Amino acid sequence: MSAPGQGVLSAAAADVPRRNWAGNVRYAARAFHRPTSIDELRRLVAGSPRIRAVGTGHSFNRFGDTTGDLVTLAGLPPAIDVDAERGRVTVTGALRYGDVAHRLHTQGYALANLASLPHISVAGAVATATHGSGQTHGNLATSVAALELVTADGDLLRVDRDTDGDTFAGMVVGLGALGLVTRVTLDLVPAFEVRQYVRLDLPREALDEALGSAYSVSVFADWRTPRLREVWRKQRVEQPPPPADWLGTTAADQPRHPVLGMPAENATPQLGVPGPWHERLPHFKLGFTPSSGDELQSEYHLPRAAAAEALAALDDVAHLIAPVLQVCELRTVAADELWLSPNHRRDSFVVHFTWIDDPASVLPVVAAVEERLAPFAPRPHWGKVFVTDPAELAARYPRYADFAALLTRLDPTGTFRTDQLDHHFPR
Repeated sequence: MSAPGQGVLSAAAADVPRRNWAGNVRYAARAFHRPTSIDELRRLVAGSPRIRAVGTGHSFNRFGDTTGDLVTLAGLPPAIDVDAERGRVTVTGALRYGDVAHRLHTQGYALANLASLPHISVAGAVATATHGSGQTHGNLATSVAALELVTADGDLLRVDRDTDGDTFAGMVVGLGALGLVTRVTLDLVPAFEVRQYVRLDLPREALDEALGSAYSVSVFADWRTPRLREVWRKQRVEQPPPPADWLGTTAADQPRHPVLGMPAENATPQLGVPGPWHERLPHFKLGFTPSSGDELQSEYHLPRAAAAEALAALDDVAHLIAPVLQVCELRTVAADELWLSPNHRRDSFVVHFTWIDDPASVLPVVAAVEERLAPFAPRPHWGKVFVTDPAELAARYPRYADFAALLTRLDPTGTFRTDQLDHHFPR
């Protein structure tokens, strides 16, 4: 008999995660599963009143936490199938971006963008509109050309950008609420090389120019001084290196980690050494612990033009932010048409907080941050810690009600619903 709260555990499900990546959410599932075929997964979904998929667990809230069945799709046969004629690749949704990227590079292909962590699963990252950085790059979900998912009745459904139009735009960023995504088709570009330069001590007034200066740019701050601690410029090899006096900064003379005190060997190569796109666009190497490991995260997407005003607004609560902060990252993401994307029809300036692992201390600061950012209609990252009122959040998404209707149509009995999903999309 299983211990209270442990659920039903089979040998095949022994490696299904019991907690999220950060450890702040212990999954409440009654049972844990690891199917090894699509047919097994379909039977499991059809026979379960409540079920959710868990990927790499890199979410910091309870959108994916269920009291029903929890299933990992990592046991499904892995596939990375390149369609050279259409410039696309179809992958098993449970695969990590780092594993997919390495295989693509060996065949001369690339993805246009990657997140800071190559450790995250494709399906999970897409479902929450996770992203990298760059003024001309959309989040990872914008590269999706098709999805295959198991719906609430156990059927296998395929939706395609070319044939399903508006409905497709509503399903890509689906929060895991429309079905269990088994395969994802992504757009490809030719493989390319990147150099990464780290520059130190950026003046605040130069932020806008810095963010648009390279293929992908991240700026790190600590909210202890007005200046910005580091700029990580990820530029294609054909772009000339930044001059010695670039924007009043100085060049880092040794590799850095975004979180002070963490080993630089965990981070991707810097100092302008050229390398493949997938070994430079993320901040962290696939084989090492990303970020600090012991942390919480929050992230807010704001109108791109509001960057300076938003930072000025946060200055008023800098004394609250700094004591519970590990690092703050500033970046940009291009607009898109996906219904629940934080970048829906809005070029975005993104403020990301990596907090200490102390919810009691962090949550009041999150509330203070959201209060200061409220005039800019911030859209929080779906997979991170936020306290935004559901009604306020709904007002910030033009297609919010359309998604709620789609959710009811595709899952009328609430098979994929969770308490947090009900909180934001009540029935």
